Amino acid sequence: MTKDEDDGGWVVSRVGGSGFRTEVTARSHHSVADEPIGLGGTDAGPTPYEYLLMALGSCTAMTVRMYADRKSWPLERAEVSVRQARLHAVDCENCPTESVGIERIERRIELDGPLTDEQRKRLLAVAERCPVKQTLGKEIRVETVGV
Repeated sequence: MTKDEDDGGWVVSRVGGSGFRTEVTARSHHSVADEPIGLGGTDAGPTPYEYLLMALGSCTAMTVRMYADRKSWPLERAEVSVRQARLHAVDCENCPTESVGIERIERRIELDGPLTDEQRKRLLAVAERCPVKQTLGKEIRVETVGV
C-alpha cells in the first residue's frame, strides 16, 4: 500500500506566514488556491469558492458522461458552467462575525451530439443526481479533529 493509498482521504492545504496563497494536495495532485489581487491575494489560483464551484461543475459533467456511456448514447460533449449569485468579497469581510456562504448557485448544462429530445431530457434529470450537488443540498457538519 502506498502513502497515497493510506492517507485516510485527507486533502491538505498549507498557507505560509503571510499572504493567502495556499498549496493544496489531494492524493498525488497539487494545486494552488489564492484570493484575487483586489482582496489582498496574488491571484495565483482559484479561490476556495471557485474550487467548490469546480467540484459541482466537474461532478455534473462526469455524471452525465457516465450515464450516456452506460446507455451508449451519442453524447459528444457536455459543458457545465456554474457561478455563485453572491459576492465573494462580502463573505470575506463578514465571516468573522456573521454566518456567510453561497445561497444560490446557477448552473448551465450544454449537451452536444445527435441526442434525441428524450435523451437530452433524461441526461438533464441525471445531472440532478450528481453526488456533489446532492451533498451541497444537505446540511454538512464540519468537525475539527486531532487538535
